[in-house]
Amino acid sequence: MIFPHLRFPLRGTTPRRDDYSRALRLWSAATFVALLMNEQCLIHAGIIAMLHPSSSFFSLHTFHPELKAKLALENGTVFTGEAFGADVEVTGEVVFNTSLTGYQEILTDPSYAGQIVTMTYPLIGNYGVNVDDLESVKPRVAGFVVREYFDFYSNFRANRSLGDWLKEHGVPAIQGIDTRMLTKLIRTVGAMRGVLSTVDLDDARLVEKARSSPLMAGLDLTKHVTTHEPYLWNEVDTTPFALAPLASAKLNSMNGKRWNVVVMDYGVKHNILRRLASYGCQLTVVPSQYSAEQVLELNPDGIFLSNGPGDPAAVRYAVRNLRALIGKKPIFGICLGHQLLALALGGKTFKLKFGHRGANHPVKNLVTQAIEMTSQNHGFAVDPISLDPSAVEITHVNLNDGTNEGLRHRELPLFSVQYHPEASPGPHDSDYLFAHFVGMMDRAEVPAMS
Repeated sequence: MIFPHLRFPLRGTTPRRDDYSRALRLWSAATFVALLMNEQCLIHAGIIAMLHPSSSFFSLHTFHPELKAKLALENGTVFTGEAFGADVEVTGEVVFNTSLTGYQEILTDPSYAGQIVTMTYPLIGNYGVNVDDLESVKPRVAGFVVREYFDFYSNFRANRSLGDWLKEHGVPAIQGIDTRMLTKLIRTVGAMRGVLSTVDLDDARLVEKARSSPLMAGLDLTKHVTTHEPYLWNEVDTTPFALAPLASAKLNSMNGKRWNVVVMDYGVKHNILRRLASYGCQLTVVPSQYSAEQVLELNPDGIFLSNGPGDPAAVRYAVRNLRALIGKKPIFGICLGHQLLALALGGKTFKLKFGHRGANHPVKNLVTQAIEMTSQNHGFAVDPISLDPSAVEITHVNLNDGTNEGLRHRELPLFSVQYHPEASPGPHDSDYLFAHFVGMMDRAEVPAMS
């Protein structure tokens, strides 16, 4: 027997809805594996699961909820499902992400602070959580919404279930609701305020709580996710899946010394730091409130502006500091950093209807005419018309809706993109941007973008 956890006799509980269809899928999978492994016990287990879907074997693969949960939106829509996270109540902006994998990176991305994230992919939790895929020290989302949660995880790197991990960190989650309906509703109406609760299940009260919660527009959330003290970062990705830097990047230049880069932490992801470090950068991560004078005292070779949550127009202190840094050192910005840099250059930002969140957004590089598949997570965008075309060049555009995805200065060494070139999770079509940053620090000139 290769499954020591099989136990007989079978439990005589009442089958749940969809148990038989799930059991049939399990039996089919077990039979296929058995044919490969020549293990009759697997076939027997599959038949048992199909005939008795509430058996001990099958119950290990099915999540049995003990607590109801509700998600209420400000427009009056209420979804009822089953809780699998913490037993609490939270409010936040309800958004959706279309990525097929990478839920752990999404949950720990500081850019999701203040948001209740819905996954459009229906099955979540099947590979558990691990210590390598964290984008920050803990989950940053306010709440989590999925169609079906799978408690029985299977992955060689996993060390615990998603549900247990969310409970430990006090994050509520709901499963069993129609996420297709919710996604279509958000696309039609726009991102809405919501409340996710296992505590109060009264529909009217929940809707009122959603309507009285803060709007995302006007919120400065960087102060909740930035570091409180500066720290050094040299860590690179050491997993078997690590992406090597582009061969064209000039690494270990300056007689073997690494590039001294100051990272303005508006909610930086760990994998951005790892990519910068892999390209030969010695990183000093500083709080978002760090002044231009404090940054320049560190005498960096370049300045990196990180991703982060909230409304960029509300982070006025960051915009003031960037205006004082422009032209002093080479600058590279991502996501919120891109928006803040645009504001510092005299541009404006606006809120998108439902945002861009997923790992397959097509972006056109207007300099090279190449199409890049990108990973994205933002609810605000830069208005390209608000920028001075004699000073700022638009370098990238989103092919789905035509919104701005990148810019560079025509004379000064600075550029930025709206999407995530580190792509965690996602494709690596845009990893060349890190090489451009290194080359820009080497030459202190306008990046080529090719």
